[in-house]
Amino acid sequence: MVGILINESLDGFEGSLNTWLGRDVISALDWGREELMGLFQEAQEMEKHSKSSLSVMNGKIMAIAFFEPSTRTRLSFETAMLRLGGRVIDMGSVEASSLAKGENLADTIRMLDSYADLIVMRHELEGAARFAAEIADAPVINAGDGAQNHPTQAMLDAYTMWREFGRIDGLSIGFMGDLRYARVINSLVQVLSLFDVKLHLISPPSLRPRAELLDFMRGRGMRFEMHDQLEEAVEGLDVLYVVRIQKERFPDPMEYERVRGSFRLTMESLRGARDSLIILHPLPRVDEVDFAVDQTRHARYFKQAALGVPLRMALIKLVLGGAE
Repeated sequence: MVGILINESLDGFEGSLNTWLGRDVISALDWGREELMGLFQEAQEMEKHSKSSLSVMNGKIMAIAFFEPSTRTRLSFETAMLRLGGRVIDMGSVEASSLAKGENLADTIRMLDSYADLIVMRHELEGAARFAAEIADAPVINAGDGAQNHPTQAMLDAYTMWREFGRIDGLSIGFMGDLRYARVINSLVQVLSLFDVKLHLISPPSLRPRAELLDFMRGRGMRFEMHDQLEEAVEGLDVLYVVRIQKERFPDPMEYERVRGSFRLTMESLRGARDSLIILHPLPRVDEVDFAVDQTRHARYFKQAALGVPLRMALIKLVLGGAE
């Protein structure tokens, strides 16, 4: 498993664990630094059990309601609950549910709420998870909605950085690719606003972050620079976070075709990178990371994905059971 000696002590964060109990997880802005570090503490403990079984969620049921395709997020949540000793019910595809008959979202959520202790939901519409949280008595975890929020992916990304470097403060972090439509960028920037970092935003002009995200960074006093090419920033980076071009979120197919295939990470583009640079990617990738990069000392994206299980084990345990 990834990780080095952790420099930032977790002593004193125990009290923040109980604040997760029974809460919804909708946006990356819903928690503070102490709560996040408390979650990291629990995730580090869960790493010991990510290939074994516990019984802390015995008798608990988690409902999966994914209205968009997913592999890693869905499977890591399901694996996490099963490793904790709980059970999973899956609504299945929209086509196989009563939504295909015209059932509205509110009624679907009420049904899931009557069956489960926790609802994990992904939806193409921004605000859908918050809407579900307003209806359900059970806690709701947002597994991605619209182009704005993917809070548990942001938790995982920050946790991976922390496990690799033993800190997040002081890191120089580059974001490369589709910074306009990739919802994980929005959530991860919000998480990183809790730390003292320097951001490098690397994208074609048409895929630069939205004005509201830039305004958020300025309002939080975050340090950032924008670049047209990776070569302008690669030498100073500790972390390079690559995202694919989000075809499914482009309102105009022609706009997608104009930027398709741009900003591809290759061995050549990594020339001058620090030996300690790590490359992250939320996956899936299409063609934005050359397969040759997988064999370098920099690649961490598959280990990043593996950490999704203990991170989500910790989140489920805290939301449903609190600190022991």
